[in-house]
Amino acid sequence: MPAYGNEPLMSARRRMVATGQWNASQFIGRRWPIGCVALEITQRCNLNCTACYLSESSEAVKDLPLEEIYRRIEAILNWYGPNTNVQVTGGDPTLRKRDELVAIVRRIAESGMRPALITNGIRAKRALLEELADAGLVDVAFHVDLTQQRRGYGSERALNAVRQLYIERARGLPLSVLFNTTVFDGNLHEVPAIVDFFVKNSDVVRLASFQLQADTGRGVLGRRGDGLTIEAAQRQIEAGAGTSISFDALQIGHRQCTRYSLLFVTNGRAYDALDDRDLVRLIVGRMPHLRFDRRSRSHVVRTFAKGILMTPALWPRAAMWLARKTWQARQDLLAARGRVNKLSFLIHNFMDACRLDGERIEACTFMAATWGPVSMCLHNSKRDNFILQPVRLQRPSGDRLWEPFSGAESEWVERRE
Repeated sequence: MPAYGNEPLMSARRRMVATGQWNASQFIGRRWPIGCVALEITQRCNLNCTACYLSESSEAVKDLPLEEIYRRIEAILNWYGPNTNVQVTGGDPTLRKRDELVAIVRRIAESGMRPALITNGIRAKRALLEELADAGLVDVAFHVDLTQQRRGYGSERALNAVRQLYIERARGLPLSVLFNTTVFDGNLHEVPAIVDFFVKNSDVVRLASFQLQADTGRGVLGRRGDGLTIEAAQRQIEAGAGTSISFDALQIGHRQCTRYSLLFVTNGRAYDALDDRDLVRLIVGRMPHLRFDRRSRSHVVRTFAKGILMTPALWPRAAMWLARKTWQARQDLLAARGRVNKLSFLIHNFMDACRLDGERIEACTFMAATWGPVSMCLHNSKRDNFILQPVRLQRPSGDRLWEPFSGAESEWVERRE
């Protein structure tokens, strides 16, 4: 494993170059070595999603021992360095013992990385979110969509009531609130209604991720229809936001895997923030590397402004952009008394288990932490190969072997050829 420093960034750049993804708009290898790393702390879940990426064996697997979780946290730090986004996930991580979940989040934060909780929200009540925020949680991402088959909710529009409930649970807490939505043939037409909801709630919601359904794991939906594409998702997001959106101004990893956009919302109207591609490239290439505390809107604004002021080459273009945007949104800015919210949209195009693309795996920016970093699509397609392997626990008193099905430990015996 590489010790962190410049090596993780240089390694990411080499991967982008090797896969033909390196350009002036590429974020990975220039600003960050990785998008995020999934740390699965349980294989259990309290929903039965029709697009589930878990395997048929997952529910029978015991929770990994805390010491192995801690080892993986240290390994993530060594692989990718400080400030890495670590997604505490599962299954649903809230099914883990509460004190252990809090301890895991605290360990990630104390390691100098950014912990995020990925949950369906059922057990993520206000008191738990408060405790996790105190432990250093940065992001909470609620996954809500029709594939979860929640009783009494027959449409995505109806599920907006659940999303609103979760927003109110997190409102006012020092957390960045995100939402995940699995997009499949049955709800693609409802994406505009979901997007409109997020725009109206952009005072709390910071990012909405739309994840295209993949034929993997124990999901029963099968292969997606030909009409379910990245471009189709983009058009539906634009319809819901009521504006054209620059999904191609900033690149994060492989072009066929991820699309990112950024909007400013004022007086309930959305405005594309990345429509000046030359300015975006200047910011990506020249702006100093700064740490943004996403839990505080004012801190993010101050930090970004500081970066602009520290880079004179950005001043003319940034001033032109600001003047143009201010004029474009002048009536809404006046109505909102200058109040502006930031809302990002992310599209993840996950791969089917039987249709993996080696180039996309090599350029992956969404990794899973096992005994080493593994592309999330590869991990989901071969999940049992990772979760059913006995785990070696290294202890001063002697190494032990932990069994996934029983949770029992036995003496580690070194194999000899």
